[in-house]
Amino acid sequence: MRIVIALGGNALGLELKEQIENCKLTAKYLIPIINEGHEVIITHGNGPQVGLINLTFEEGRRQNSKVCEMGLSECGAMSQGYIAYHLINALRNEGVTQNVSKDFSAVITHVLVDKNDKAFENPTKPIGSFYTKEEAEKLPYVMKEDSGRGYRRVIASPKPQKIIEEKDINELISRGSTVICCGGGGIPVVEENGSYQGIDAVIDKDFASSKLANDINADMLLILTAVESAKINFNRENEQDLHLVEVEKMKEYLANDEFRAGSMRPKVEACLNFVSTNKKVAIITNIENALKAINKEKGTIIYKK
Repeated sequence: MRIVIALGGNALGLELKEQIENCKLTAKYLIPIINEGHEVIITHGNGPQVGLINLTFEEGRRQNSKVCEMGLSECGAMSQGYIAYHLINALRNEGVTQNVSKDFSAVITHVLVDKNDKAFENPTKPIGSFYTKEEAEKLPYVMKEDSGRGYRRVIASPKPQKIIEEKDINELISRGSTVICCGGGGIPVVEENGSYQGIDAVIDKDFASSKLANDINADMLLILTAVESAKINFNRENEQDLHLVEVEKMKEYLANDEFRAGSMRPKVEACLNFVSTNKKVAIITNIENALKAINKEKGTIIYKK
């Protein structure tokens, strides 16, 4: 199968050593999937990383006027590069350990958004580190509480309209390469006078992954997160794990606000965007169960009759 696998940016870690170790762990679970003969395309989040890069430049500029201002689109590009670097190193090394011979490629990916997207009127996408309420009130950004974990900076998160490098990604896949792309949802660009211009925003990586999966005709979208499956009645006595769920039933759960915004909701929405347009499969699970989920044994499996 052709499978788009979306990794969470938070799971990759923030500190350099932590990210390297987490990439090694990620590779241990992904190489067996590649070894089964699947065409694997890896996307990833970058919320903590892009926020840290942006903060580093801001702090550097306060200390030294020679340090230039750095836009979020440039910070996103930087994060794509160094996250892909760590992932490819880890995958290559783990491939040697597990006796898997495979080419790995990374594509710095631009994603077109609409400059009139209403998301620019209401920033919601969290980036960077977590802060206490007291710390957040002192920062010069729009700050919002993030799923009970603390306060984070939020910026606009427009919907992806087009994966600019789609043809390049397809070409690499056809040559047998495992491709890392759409990092952080892609570098957001708008079209002006026939050219692309970067814009300060962060595209949700799950929506970008869903768009990519549809555009390259993937058979499966696998979204990896911190939990084994999506749940309904979350944190209540009648909490229930979801396993096999038909599209229309999942839409009902979504309409009933069963999934938290900024947490499970965008993952479910991204899965529905993919599955609703075809009769393929989208799965939400944790990385430990990735292979079992592909074999329909674990996770929340969303399908269309």
